[in-house]
This record gives sequence, structure tokens and C-alpha cells, in this order.
Amino acid sequence: MDKQTTSTPIWRNRKAVPIILQAIFVIVVGFALYFMITNMLYGLEQIGLRLGLDYLQLKASFPIAESLISYSPDDPYIRALFVGLLNTFKVSFFGIVIASILGIIVGISRLSNNWMIKKLATVYVEVFRNTPLLVQIFIWNFAVFLPMPKIQEALHVGPFYFSNRGTAIPWFQVHATTGIWLIILVVLVIAAIVLYKLLRKKEIETGKNAYPFIISIASFMAGCSLIFIAIGSGPVHFTTPAVQNGAFVGGTTLSIGFLSVLIALSIYTSTYIAEIVRGGIMGVPNGQTEAAKALGFKGSISLRLIIFPQAIRIIIPPLTSQYLNLIKNSSLAMAVAYQDIVGIGNTVINQTGHTIETIFIIIAVYLFFSLTTSLFMNFFNKKFQLVER
Repeated sequence: MDKQTTSTPIWRNRKAVPIILQAIFVIVVGFALYFMITNMLYGLEQIGLRLGLDYLQLKASFPIAESLISYSPDDPYIRALFVGLLNTFKVSFFGIVIASILGIIVGISRLSNNWMIKKLATVYVEVFRNTPLLVQIFIWNFAVFLPMPKIQEALHVGPFYFSNRGTAIPWFQVHATTGIWLIILVVLVIAAIVLYKLLRKKEIETGKNAYPFIISIASFMAGCSLIFIAIGSGPVHFTTPAVQNGAFVGGTTLSIGFLSVLIALSIYTSTYIAEIVRGGIMGVPNGQTEAAKALGFKGSISLRLIIFPQAIRIIIPPLTSQYLNLIKNSSLAMAVAYQDIVGIGNTVINQTGHTIETIFIIIAVYLFFSLTTSLFMNFFNKKFQLVER
């Protein structure tokens, strides 16, 4: 009797079914994209617009109150957007630095043996973490900074001035020898690092304390002093602010919008960083702490040399997410008229009507910041990972 060979239907083929489903998914997504793109092009054609970036060369015709580079309304839109990019970078960078410092301090304080410090840290975390970020920005802007006195009656604390126009602080100005100083400082830093590694190696080989950190820092400071004597000036000149004719002169002025966003972002993000730090420290085995106590280490030294270096491996991955959240949350700056990339982009859209292109530029800016931050943190994370033998 002949054996009849039966072939498996294609809808039961375990290899073919996933391929078919993926092909169907790609086709559906392709049709959806085609429909949206054609619909978008038709809509733009109806209102007389075409996709393109030529509009970026047109005159912006609007002022920007706060800029890290020179800008005037006669500059093109592309320079205005670049100013917004730098303003976003400024609030994000300083926000990350301040939030990290506050988060580490508060996170360690939550594990303190001191009852008052521990409770204060807990209240700090619970209050600011459970208050919406936008509400915190409004509180700092409308309840703290705007009610400050006028500039003629500005609060004067040392070289700092506080008014409803912002806060004036001492700042530096570059001069002719700043470029030379920058090159020299890079060389001195490299030399100090090399000296530190050599002394550290000698210390390990001989077992005698060679004071690598102190000597490398002292060598760096001595080199800076000799260069200062040779050149006759420092890398920058510091200027202090003053009030003249109803305006701040000298130093630099931090606007109310910038301060509101910076402080709110820093405090809000620091609460999450504090919990990450606390969890990282608690994730270190208790045997490490007990061994440090058995060897006679003080609590602060044990934390700095034994516990925290091990906890950092646990802390870095979730910390990266908080840095990315801070960068993206900086887009709320538009709510208090701080002209970041979103605020300036919105003005460009209102004036030109090129919504699609400008939105893609804004997306590209945040994507660049996020990928750069992730790349740096991943590199930093690899440096702290345990090397398996």
C-alpha cells in the first residue's frame, strides 16, 4: 500500500507563520505611513506651504531675552533655534549637576542614624516627589521670584542681587590670553593625572604612603601659579554686578524663568535620585559594612571607601533614566516664558507656519541630548563594572 505524503498547511507552519505575520505588519504600517504623509502633503498644499528648510535662513524678527551667544532680531531662524538649543543645554546641565548633589546628600541622609536628619530627608522626598513638577515650577515663579522687590530696591547679599527681574551674580569674562590658558590647563591636568597614577603605583609596590592625590593637586596648583606669574593674568576676569540706571551692570543675570525651571527640576529629580542612592547602598551586602566596622573604619570612611564604590554599580543604570527624564522635563520651561528650544520653536511655528519641520528639529535636539547622555553614562557604567577573570 502506497504511503500518502501530506504537506503541513502554511497557517500551521511554525517557520512560515511568524514571517507572514511580520510581513502583514510591515504592509499595514507602510500603508498607514503612506496615508499620513500624503494627507500631510495635501494639507500643506492647500494652505500654500511646501516642506523644506529654506525658511531657516529668513530673518527671525523676534527678541530672545536670555542667550549664551550674541543674538539680535535681525539674525535668521536657524540662529534663534540654536540659541534655544543652548538654553535647553544650560538648564539641563546645571539641573543634572545640582540634582545629583542633592540626591546623593538626601539619599545618604535617609539612612542616617540621626533621627531628625533621617525624618527631614524623608519629608523632603515625600513632599517634592509627590507634587507635580509643573506646579513646583509655578510656585517658584509666581510665589517666590515675582514677589521680590523691584530692581531699584533689590536685595543685596554680598555680591549677589535679588529682584523681580532676576538674580545677578558674579561672573567671568574671557580676554586675550584665555585661549592660551585653556591649552595650558589641559596640559597641566594631564600631567597631574599621570603623576597621580605613577605615585599610586609606587605606593602599591612599596607599601608606603606616597600621598598621590595631595602631591598631584599641589603640582597642578604650583604649575598654575608659575604660569600666572609668567603671563601676568588669570584665565578669566571676574566681574561683580551692580545696579545702575535701573539695570544690572557687570556679572551675569539669571532670569526668573531660568531659576524657576532650574530649581524645580533639580529638587524634583533629586527626590528620585535620593531613592536610587538609598536603594543602591542598601543593595550592598551587610557583610561589607560589618567587615568595615570590624577593621575599625568610621562610618563616613566606610561609606566613602567601601560601601558607595560598590553601590555605584547599582545606582548608575536607573540614574541614567532620571537624567534623561530631567532633560525631557525641561520642555516645561515654556510655561514660565523661559525661551528654550520648545519655546523658540513654538514662536518659529507661529511666524512661519512650518510646523512639521520645526517639530522634527525639536525632536532631533532632544534625541541628540538623550543619546549623548546615555552614551556617556553607559561608558561610565562600564568603568565601574566588575571585571570577571
